[in-house]
Amino acid sequence: MQRTLKPFSFELLAGDPGCGARRGRMITRRGVIETPVFMPVGTQATVKGMLPEALDEIGAQIILGNTYHLYLRPGHELIARLGGLHDFMNWSGPILTDSGGFQVFSLGELRKISEEGVAFQSHLDGSRHLLTPESSIAIQEALGADIIMAFDECIPHPAEREYVVDSTARSGRWARRCRQARRPDDGAALFGIVQGGMYRDLRRQSAEELREIGFEGYALGGLSVGESTELMYEVMDYSLPLLPEDAPRYVMGVGTPENLVEGIARGVDMFDCVMPTRNARNGVLFTSSGKLSIKQARYREDESPIDPRCDCYVCRHYSRAYLRHLFRANEILSSVLNTHHNLHYYLNLMAAARVAIEQGSFTVFRRDFYAQREQTVPA
Repeated sequence: MQRTLKPFSFELLAGDPGCGARRGRMITRRGVIETPVFMPVGTQATVKGMLPEALDEIGAQIILGNTYHLYLRPGHELIARLGGLHDFMNWSGPILTDSGGFQVFSLGELRKISEEGVAFQSHLDGSRHLLTPESSIAIQEALGADIIMAFDECIPHPAEREYVVDSTARSGRWARRCRQARRPDDGAALFGIVQGGMYRDLRRQSAEELREIGFEGYALGGLSVGESTELMYEVMDYSLPLLPEDAPRYVMGVGTPENLVEGIARGVDMFDCVMPTRNARNGVLFTSSGKLSIKQARYREDESPIDPRCDCYVCRHYSRAYLRHLFRANEILSSVLNTHHNLHYYLNLMAAARVAIEQGSFTVFRRDFYAQREQTVPA
């Protein structure tokens, strides 16, 4: 299943004259990725409710795996022995793995941070572990990911400036260790992660340090951690211009369809979020007119599709009434169909954005996106 292309590269193909939107192309060792791109989240070597073939059918170009979870279960060494993550989960396209930083820092009392790394107790069985910049890189290399992330600390919000100063500086030192720990023959791209909380000067400091170290791509971390939407956009506004023009820009853990459109307008190339899959399992569906809660009684006899403007398999074959029945009956098929639709919606949104940027009409695309949401929406 291993497909070898030329080493990682990124090329800007177009830009929209009315905003910062960028149309690009990444080449990885396992395939080409057209940007801007949304990455479905496959935390434990699976995108919940989706066969790999179905992901390919709806246009998924790259999926995301999780270092922390796969390290604990079933173990990166086992996955490596079985041919790597691609063979293990039967996905031939590119995979990005996060470093595990967000997960270990969200453990609260179960973890302790030091200069060496993070000592933590497993949420599964209480066993003790140490995750360092070096071990995070080694785990991701063993998994065989095509894009791997530097180990950093995801700073919560709100946070005192003194804490953010110390954490950002430590993440910078860890980023340098990650760069040094890379196996020269591995072939994966390594992305650095800009931290700094909500402080403009600390974001600049972090971005400048990462640029000095040198990475194949750059991410904004520490967003979608409780801050307001306005503050998130403000951080994007002053942080993204600090990143190299000729490298991909990735905003981690974001977000709603509105967040994606606004991120693209500001020059973001890559997104990931559990929102489409998690909402699907809770009966919340994304449509061109906004969100729809399929559990509501108003859909009991509704023969219409989720979204009349959608051409996905679910909207072509199933009614709101049937999808409501599945959800109320707690049938597994409910999660499968809802997830299929939501991911199709996200991926189709990104595909349409790429076309709009190519045509120099993203500003019109953005305006129409919001105009559709002003129509009457069955909530």
